[in-house]
Amino acid sequence: MSWTRTEEAFPEWVEAIAEGREPVWTPIVCGVLALLGWLGPSALGLPSWAAQLAFVGAYAAGGALSVVRAVKSLAERRLDIDLLMLLSAGGAAMIGEVAEGAALLFLFSLSNALESRALRRTTREIESLMKLRPDEAMLLGPDGEEQRVPADRVEPGQVIRVRPGSRIPVDGRVLSGHTAADQAAITGESIPVTKDPGDPVFSGTINAGGTVEITVERRASESTLARIIKLVEEAREAKAPTQRFIDRFEQGYAATVIFAALVAVVVPLAFGQPFRPAFYRAMTLLVVASPCAVVISTPATILAALAHAARQGLLFKGGAPLEELSEVDTVAFDKTGTLTGGRPVVTEVVPFGSSEAERVLELATAVERLSEHHLAKAVVEEAESRGLEVPVATALRNRRGRGAVAQVEGEPVAVGRLELVAEQRGPAPSASESARVEDLRQEGRTVIFVAGCGESGAIAIEDQVRAEAAPAVAELKDLKIGSTLLLTGDNPQVAKKVATEVGVDSWQADLLPEDKVEIIRDLSRSGERVVMVGDGVNDAPALASATLGVAMGVAGTDAALEVADLVLVRDQLGQLPYAVRLARRSRRIVRQNLAFACAVIAVLVVINLVHGLPLPIGVIGHEGSTILVVLNGLRLLRPLGNNTG
Repeated sequence: MSWTRTEEAFPEWVEAIAEGREPVWTPIVCGVLALLGWLGPSALGLPSWAAQLAFVGAYAAGGALSVVRAVKSLAERRLDIDLLMLLSAGGAAMIGEVAEGAALLFLFSLSNALESRALRRTTREIESLMKLRPDEAMLLGPDGEEQRVPADRVEPGQVIRVRPGSRIPVDGRVLSGHTAADQAAITGESIPVTKDPGDPVFSGTINAGGTVEITVERRASESTLARIIKLVEEAREAKAPTQRFIDRFEQGYAATVIFAALVAVVVPLAFGQPFRPAFYRAMTLLVVASPCAVVISTPATILAALAHAARQGLLFKGGAPLEELSEVDTVAFDKTGTLTGGRPVVTEVVPFGSSEAERVLELATAVERLSEHHLAKAVVEEAESRGLEVPVATALRNRRGRGAVAQVEGEPVAVGRLELVAEQRGPAPSASESARVEDLRQEGRTVIFVAGCGESGAIAIEDQVRAEAAPAVAELKDLKIGSTLLLTGDNPQVAKKVATEVGVDSWQADLLPEDKVEIIRDLSRSGERVVMVGDGVNDAPALASATLGVAMGVAGTDAALEVADLVLVRDQLGQLPYAVRLARRSRRIVRQNLAFACAVIAVLVVINLVHGLPLPIGVIGHEGSTILVVLNGLRLLRPLGNNTG
């Protein structure tokens, strides 16, 4: 049978071998052949040469992948556990204990196969996500004809058609038609979300309503679903600090064990003791002192925790953020889109002087159409609801933390803070207009200013506090988080109102992005481990400066997602305390595993040195402890109870 046909017939076996994992058939073949070599002569009347041949087959089946892994490690100038097992099995054969060497390789390959099978459960989240991604899209031509094409060939700006029951292949916006999208796999929303023209749709979600035509905004490789898959894959590859330490520890430890085994042979011989029992005890020492359980204890637990997190809509970028979250002292929140719902609405337009309210709103909308700021959408939607004719803006320039300026009808128009718009031409506010703006601020509204083209005014915007914000903050306090604070660029009145509603310990307002960064750095310098939660483009510097950056929702800005260490996919603030509890439980299980693994090694080594230990018993103790720490780590795949802090 050719390799290609073998791969087609046994894909899981071929994949396991390619990845260096132990396929399930290796311990089966090894065990059967070892049993045949052991019982064959007495029970079946096999000649001795046949029994020896069976043992050779058992060695080959049980040790082949260990040889491959050991050679690879030696080529990289590393000593690993596979080498220790091979030396022990080879040593047993040298002194005539072929059956015990075969038993060692059988139990070692069985342990590896069980570990591989158990840990494979942690990869199923990625596989299930991959299945959500459609391979094809129905592309519409200029005259409306349909053409079925691979989804990865669809480009932004093209139009696709999605029929009821089909998965949406790429991110985009509804161009025509009305439907409801089942977004449970992406955002966790259990109820289909209504989608009308202009509404965003995400790759991997199901069209649960009518036929719609969608304008493509991102390639399939850049879609929301693709970003989620990438985050999960990167998380599996990134190692936690504890795991990196154990990897370094393994190298020196393996060399120490080999040296100790040599000493265990040489010292007895120097005192005139027989070679065979000394050598046998040294081979057993290689097995029982091998750090299999120690090495696997952390990655098994971390991978299980990451898989659990992904299933709950929590995307950690590796094991390091998971460990860091278990030790946080302070949680800092942005306001808009984090503590508030991120769905602001315009409540009032205050024109200054001779300006007209609708003209002020038109100019603001022209600029905000080019902006990614949360408040921009509220302004645009208000203009659309009024049916205004909005001019075209060009040459947008963002003034970080202050607003934006663009060219409208040949003149600069500024939208943002008062100090920014004061630079533009427009009527100054009267005393009564200034008083009205102050009243709006006292009511907790966010006020942005507009000036340009001879017009000026203010727009009041309101954003409701998330229903889950206060319970989430309260739960964080129950978890003994040291302090919670609100950092916002909004005015003090709004900041105080939101802080009071959600129950954070303190707040700071009128902050520029660099101010947030400096506050977080000051907290870090004082020894605090700070989590920063946000989702806007202005939050990215603060997220990057914190011990742990948390982004709200995969539909947030690319900048926030890029620098965040944890993404709350479902855009629900209540996921944060759940993530803290998961991280703390993971830390506790890692410590349990390490303590148990080290204790087993110590006990087995002492018994072997003092009384001697049969090699098969040493193997059972060694491999049994390895399997137990893996199973203990896999407990993290189960949902958390309430007492996990």
